[in-house]
Amino acid sequence: MTRPKTQSDQQVLEVAYRLMHAEGPEALTFERLARACGLSGSTLVQRFKSKAQLKQRTLLYAWDLLDRKTGELSGSALKTPAGAIQLLVALSSGYGDIESYAEGLLVLREDLRDPVLRARGAAWKAALSKVLADCFANVPGVPEDIGLLMAAHWQGSLLWWSFDPDAMELTAYVEHSLKRFVAAITTTSARTVAGPT
Repeated sequence: MTRPKTQSDQQVLEVAYRLMHAEGPEALTFERLARACGLSGSTLVQRFKSKAQLKQRTLLYAWDLLDRKTGELSGSALKTPAGAIQLLVALSSGYGDIESYAEGLLVLREDLRDPVLRARGAAWKAALSKVLADCFANVPGVPEDIGLLMAAHWQGSLLWWSFDPDAMELTAYVEHSLKRFVAAITTTSARTVAGPT
């Protein structure tokens, strides 16, 4: 008879993700995870087989969380440009301070190295771009790929904030940047629709 699990894989992966995000991807070892979650190293090896599989499963778990958060936020966001801004500001709140953001870039490096994880990122990009584009459905003259353009601007604003994080709080910086982006897009779109004067 098999013994019941004292912690589910999801619980272990949550601890693994916190460890990886706090101390970098190289900190995720069976030994350190065993200390952090209270299970034996041999139990963890039995469940996850190798360090590479543990890392991949941990990052797939993180993508699941991001997909769920994006779905929840997009379900409650107004289908307007202001709703698109609200959604991206809410997604930005998970980045934390500059140290947390910098560690997140190390985690992103791991996503980029693994084709399975890159595919998850590409799927999220497509889903987020669609949600953002839907927020501009009633705005005439916007570019066809407005969702991707806005997502790209958002990611760029996160990066530019990271070079001077003391100038403004992250979500305030992102909101200000996105409002300027939307104003520029909608002003240009209105001029295009109106035609030459």
